[in-house]
Amino acid sequence: MANKPDILYISHGGGPLPLLGDPAHSELVTQLSSLGKRLRRPSAIIVVSAHWEAPVAAVTSGAQPPLIYDYSGFPPESYEIQYPAPGAPGLATQVSQALSQAGLDAVQDAERGFDHGLFVPLKLLYPEADIPCIQLSLLKSLDPATHIALGRALQSLEWDNLLVIGSGFSFHNMKAFFEPVTAQSDARNKAFEDWLTDTLINPALSETERSGRLVDWSTAPEARYCHPREEHLLPLHLCYGLAQRPADEHESIRVLGKRAGMFYWRGEH
Repeated sequence: MANKPDILYISHGGGPLPLLGDPAHSELVTQLSSLGKRLRRPSAIIVVSAHWEAPVAAVTSGAQPPLIYDYSGFPPESYEIQYPAPGAPGLATQVSQALSQAGLDAVQDAERGFDHGLFVPLKLLYPEADIPCIQLSLLKSLDPATHIALGRALQSLEWDNLLVIGSGFSFHNMKAFFEPVTAQSDARNKAFEDWLTDTLINPALSETERSGRLVDWSTAPEARYCHPREEHLLPLHLCYGLAQRPADEHESIRVLGKRAGMFYWRGEH
């Protein structure tokens, strides 16, 4: 029986900006860099990125995936970033089998590379790029219950010292990022962050209640202000589906002037 994985939901910031010295990402850079030193070194990493949606769950299965610079309008050096982490075809097979055995359609994709939801935060967490990685897609349906089910299906993986990362952003309103921060906008941002934090760490909630809140997340205070579209929140649903318990740690940081959260579930060490 493999030990339980470490599970981490991160707010990954705006495109490549965390790697370009942007002052509005300094707290994020500090947090991820320190986490990389504090976490046990994983044998492999599964990243669920907000930047990959597919009709059915898809898993990268190439031995050496290229990078996908899936952003535009940034300085030339942002298109020269390298993160030559190897793939993990054996883990990709296990993941697709675990999903299929749980009744969830899954495919392997040997051609797709790593998008910036993987290589930007991992360059801060594990800059040596020597840990095998795979990516697991979101579903285009954006159905919250199904993403919790995807995470639950991964509980059957037999892989020691695994790290599963949900790479999104707990606040993702692109228009609001470019507007001045006001007392009202900050209160709206805080209302959803407080609800999300309580949902993920409150030990008084049953797992049925916690799961129900996450399924009905769009009814939370200021939910659609913080997430006009939910692709940056759903990696958290998958993380919770795998964990099925309150998060052990929560960190709140400011990124691009907005409050954003990170959640960590410790595995068996």
